[in-house]
Amino acid sequence: MPEHLTPLIVRDLGLQPYQTVWESMKAFTAGRDRTVPDELWCVQHPSVYTQGQAGKAEHILAPGDIPVVQADRGGQVTYHGPGQLVVYLMVDLPRAGLGVRQLVDIIEQSLVSVLAEQGISAAPRPDAPGVYVDGAKIASLGLRVRRGCSFHGLALNVDMDMEPFSRINPCGFSGLPMCQVRDFNNVVSLSTLSVRLTDTLAGALGYDESGVHRPVIHETAS
Repeated sequence: MPEHLTPLIVRDLGLQPYQTVWESMKAFTAGRDRTVPDELWCVQHPSVYTQGQAGKAEHILAPGDIPVVQADRGGQVTYHGPGQLVVYLMVDLPRAGLGVRQLVDIIEQSLVSVLAEQGISAAPRPDAPGVYVDGAKIASLGLRVRRGCSFHGLALNVDMDMEPFSRINPCGFSGLPMCQVRDFNNVVSLSTLSVRLTDTLAGALGYDESGVHRPVIHETAS
């Protein structure tokens, strides 16, 4: 493991409001320098729609009682809710020797690999970021880079109420079918997927097992 990548902090934040974690991500990114370790934050959010910087209002069809938050990530509208694994990646890209496209590839291929372990054949699409199973989207991603450091990240649908996706055009695509891990594997847990996915991401980012530190579960974002 390259010395400059030591360590990687992986935090399990539990169920946290989107706005709270978003503000924490921005503060973390604004306050870090080249000596601050990279972090991955695993979290679930109460029901919320988030609209990316490229988002168009017409893709939010009937939000009802679910709040809509205008976020600073890339991409268009998506839905977060309990039972969805969200992983935020706070990575110093120049220090890691990565560009944004390379980070996107790492995220997508890590998702493909972990899903394959569960017997799910998934793949990215060249025309639309994310990971798909037979044309249905199982994982979304959206990033922001500030001062060379990434934040925001990925959302993997695991075992959730999928109905709210029908109230939007997910990621700006009308009629885009959505799916989740439970549709193909109803045994694996979100917590197991969280560990496997963060381990896979860590390896793809250049960390070995000894360089990954997992503080006490369900910390508050810092």
